[in-house]
Amino acid sequence: MTISYPLIKPKYYKSLLTDLVNFIKSPIDKPSVEKSTTHKIYDTIGLFLVKVVFSITVASLLQFIYEPENLTSTSMAERFSPLLLLVVGGIVLPVFEEITFRLSLKFNPIYLSLTSGAFTYYLLTKAVFKSRLSLIDDTFWDRIIAAIIVVLITYILCSRKSIRLILQRCWEKHFRLIYYLSCICFAWLHIFNFELNLINFLWLPLLTLPQLFSATIAGYTRVAFGFQYPLLVHMSTNILFICLTFLPFD
Repeated sequence: MTISYPLIKPKYYKSLLTDLVNFIKSPIDKPSVEKSTTHKIYDTIGLFLVKVVFSITVASLLQFIYEPENLTSTSMAERFSPLLLLVVGGIVLPVFEEITFRLSLKFNPIYLSLTSGAFTYYLLTKAVFKSRLSLIDDTFWDRIIAAIIVVLITYILCSRKSIRLILQRCWEKHFRLIYYLSCICFAWLHIFNFELNLINFLWLPLLTLPQLFSATIAGYTRVAFGFQYPLLVHMSTNILFICLTFLPFD
């Protein structure tokens, strides 16, 4: 592919989406084609633009159909100044969520340990203590200590050669399932951003459709390009939408 302003060429996006769809249909835990850093940057930017267009389109349609209040966004806006909101929502939370849902798509004992700890913190915060990821309340250190314990235990177990080999074979054999589960978990766990009632659960697939699409892209770029690429896209997306909330209109 010629690197000469590809982002303005419709054929480039067709090729980009073809690569993404092929990966989604048959995900593998290694790059199918080796690309230069320049190609990776262009592809990442291109997928970011596609994701933004998709997210805005879905959000706009939901305004006319069903649009529950995003309790997480409201809570953060009330607790943080604009600058702190950008730091927490645009940097800290994307790092946390990428570690939780994408880091371990490439198997490594350290990666799996960090993912296990982060996921423990996520579930304790959302499902057990009914708190917020960024809220430092009286349960915060309980959540942190539990996550650290899980990190240490997981790393000790995964460092054993026999267990490491079993997990490596599992990743190679069942990567398709691991990829799909990471996408669905990332998307559907965002239901905690809304009030947990029957109506929102029924609307779950549509309410979390932008997150599901984002997860498919993030999983693809994480495996094909490296962890830093979906992380930067996640940060850029959050920062963009946070900045939009500062504008003087809905």
